[in-house]
Amino acid sequence: MNPLLSSLEGMTSMYMMSQPGPHTAQSIRNIIGQLRVTPMFAGQIDDVEAEKLARLIEEKYGISMGLGAIVDAEDFHPWLRDARINGKIGDFYWSRYRQLLNLKGLPKAVIDATDEVTDRILDRLGDPRNMNPWSRCGMVVGHVQSGKTANYTGLICKAADAGYRLIVVIAGIHNNLRNQTQARIDEGFIGRDTGRLAHSNRARRQKIIGVGQFDQREFPVSLTNTLCDFNKATATTNTSQIGQYNVPVILVIKKNSSTLRNLLEWLKENSVHQGTQMVNQSMLLIDDEADNASINTAYSRDEVTRINSQIRELLSLFHRSCYVGYTATPFANIFIDPDTDDDALKQDLFPRHFIIGLDAPSNYFGAQKIFIDDRDRHVRLIDDNEDILPIKHTINQPVDVLPASLMQAIRTFIVARAIRNARGQLASHASMLINVSRFTEVQGKLRSMVTDVVSHIRDAVVVDGGKDHAALKNPEIAALHAVWKAEYEDVEGIDWAQVQTRLHDVLVAVQVVEVNASRRSQPLDYDQGGEHGVTVIAIGGFSLSRGLTLEGLMVSYFLRNSMMYDTLMQMGRWFGYRPGYEDLCRVWIPAAGVGWYTHIHEAMDDLQAQLKRMELAKATPEQFGLAVRSHPESLIVTARNKMGTGKQLPVRVGLAENLVETTRIALDTAQLEINFHAGEKLVTEAIASGISVVSRPRGYLFQGVDVNMIMDFLRTYRAEPSSRPVNLLTDPTLINDYINERAASELEKWDIFLASSTRRDMTPLSFADLRVTPYELSVDAELVPRGVLAFSGASRRIGSAEDESEGLTGAQIADAREAFRSSRSDKKLPKTVNPRIYRQVAGRRPLLILRLVKPKLSAEETVGDLPQGILAWGLSFPSSQISGGTVEYVVNTVRMREIFGEEETEKEAPGDAE
Repeated sequence: MNPLLSSLEGMTSMYMMSQPGPHTAQSIRNIIGQLRVTPMFAGQIDDVEAEKLARLIEEKYGISMGLGAIVDAEDFHPWLRDARINGKIGDFYWSRYRQLLNLKGLPKAVIDATDEVTDRILDRLGDPRNMNPWSRCGMVVGHVQSGKTANYTGLICKAADAGYRLIVVIAGIHNNLRNQTQARIDEGFIGRDTGRLAHSNRARRQKIIGVGQFDQREFPVSLTNTLCDFNKATATTNTSQIGQYNVPVILVIKKNSSTLRNLLEWLKENSVHQGTQMVNQSMLLIDDEADNASINTAYSRDEVTRINSQIRELLSLFHRSCYVGYTATPFANIFIDPDTDDDALKQDLFPRHFIIGLDAPSNYFGAQKIFIDDRDRHVRLIDDNEDILPIKHTINQPVDVLPASLMQAIRTFIVARAIRNARGQLASHASMLINVSRFTEVQGKLRSMVTDVVSHIRDAVVVDGGKDHAALKNPEIAALHAVWKAEYEDVEGIDWAQVQTRLHDVLVAVQVVEVNASRRSQPLDYDQGGEHGVTVIAIGGFSLSRGLTLEGLMVSYFLRNSMMYDTLMQMGRWFGYRPGYEDLCRVWIPAAGVGWYTHIHEAMDDLQAQLKRMELAKATPEQFGLAVRSHPESLIVTARNKMGTGKQLPVRVGLAENLVETTRIALDTAQLEINFHAGEKLVTEAIASGISVVSRPRGYLFQGVDVNMIMDFLRTYRAEPSSRPVNLLTDPTLINDYINERAASELEKWDIFLASSTRRDMTPLSFADLRVTPYELSVDAELVPRGVLAFSGASRRIGSAEDESEGLTGAQIADAREAFRSSRSDKKLPKTVNPRIYRQVAGRRPLLILRLVKPKLSAEETVGDLPQGILAWGLSFPSSQISGGTVEYVVNTVRMREIFGEEETEKEAPGDAE
């Protein structure tokens, strides 16, 4: 953006902030129009530039952020408001941080919401002026890459203002994440570069950064720095005793058993010094990624894992302490037994005092936008890796050639960076993520191959990049041009000539680095970019899978396999904020992965909605934990070893407000025919009983069908290719028990929706004397030879969200959609709504969805003769009022492993020396 346009933006923003009330798209343009004719800008800003500026400001000021939901313990007593009114706490640290957020360009609405929600969290911590012993334990649930670090940095600032004098932040299990977190704390709380402060050359030690630019009167003391984790020798050298400080002391440490042991030993050694007890200080412990490594995964109550026990011991050292766990995937934390106690270690880390759900700002680039609303723009499918780089491979996997899809992704990143430079974003960072293996040896081979590819492209551009149209005779430049045409030709205001002239600068700047635990690993140092920003292709596995932020991430290539939802969500580093380049972002992922993330999004979205419902019901964290533990999605969102027992596991599973579908069907011709005729019999008997056939735009509806007919159909129908279903929810025993318990009451009458495709190129079939058009759905090619039809379409679902609106009136549908819109932080209705809103409509009947499916097979696949239409079904259960809406289901760890597989784990990084 040219300086004159920047000045106009600043003046427009100032004018808008001085005017009360919300601004519309038209009012923004009116303000710009009025300023354009003033002497300062007259005749110098054309209409195109003015419109671009209007869109930029509209996007910035149109961003909103809700305050989330809170589930409190019964003994919550607020103290913060009175303390402020009485002038007992100030806002020195928070005021500096707020100025920094404003300087970084965060929208005022987001800063205001952060201010409010951090007040809510602080109010639920202990009052540091209360000298009686107390302890508090809570959890904050955010979204992946949505700004949790910024939130807890704000909380730290306010806690310091309130009087907390010892603050410990436990970051990830790797040095790179700890260092990144320390740098964020340096910028947002300390105000000085701690790495520079630790330098032996005193002349170079002082470097003011971040909040230090605004006020330098009271710098906090940090016992760690961006170069080094905590060790006892450094801590003893830098401070003799925490109790002597009038400013807060902060530590940012790895989640590592040896580091925690060193800290515990040092605190014990220095707990009494010159008559002052360190343990009398009020202590705040922030546990970042609280579901990772902090959970007690020892199955017996007599055993406690090291890191869990050390965190509990750290808290127990202090007479006044509070623990706040931050996570985007909180199910493991909620599975903690709230009754677990220990004389030495005190209570486990169950968030017994509060659970707060953070709303993401409306500009959050999350799963809804990527995998549902705008999937065609952002998602590219990987289907060419199995012969080259299979998802399942060993440590010795050769990497002699790259899949064509990865080559395409690398070229896309180069072109996208050139477009950003053409947009004036040269000083911004740009990153690409490649996560295809958990083995560092394979990652090293991959880095070498990617480096060779980038070098080859760079050489081509150096030789021929300046030859205008003749450059396209070079195959490498022609390939980049083909990427531009396929991905970005419709990008407004950027043509190929502008891209080509910037390719050289992009390729000179590109770095290919490994981010892992090997000696080859390089830090992601975005501070060294200078005025041109950093352009990096990061290759890694675990180190790229949790907590670490890749600045300016545009292109992701992801080939990982995990049945654990929390692991998959944390691997989604592509979530976050993409101002000014969201349209350029691409994610390469297998087709099955798209379904996983779509499904996970619904589970996580429901968790936040459930928090809001339980807030209205004034439920406690224990009650919320029970509700989540009975939620079927929670059985597969987290690893089995985080659920508490290694023997028989009684799980109370609730089907209320959930959809169960037959996504896997055995390739058994005889059984497929039995299933088909069972569906025909159900429809025929329903009509014979007097149920009317209601024609719908996408099929037929039958209302008020007796539950006994539904049960007869389910007893006859068989889907799973083995005696044990791969999904607990499709187990006939579980479904039968759930329906039986409610057959005489809320599940007595059912609706049946017989869906029919609207595609004109599909041939209708006869089904119970009705004309029904089957749906064509893709199946997993790997499972077909094994006799399994596993439907693996983009949503990994048999039906669509709108199926579940069948049986409701127009008014009920409109009310449900409006309630859903109102519950969202952006107050907008997405293209695809969460179908759970239809299940929550008061008084609605359960819904059985019948659908004829035609498997979509490639030419190479042969599975023998199949019926023209395979019958699949879905059960949509409404809310339940019966004893929490659950049934007990008992499984053991072996069974869990059969269903969900083993969780990928990694050894913790070594701790620093004592």
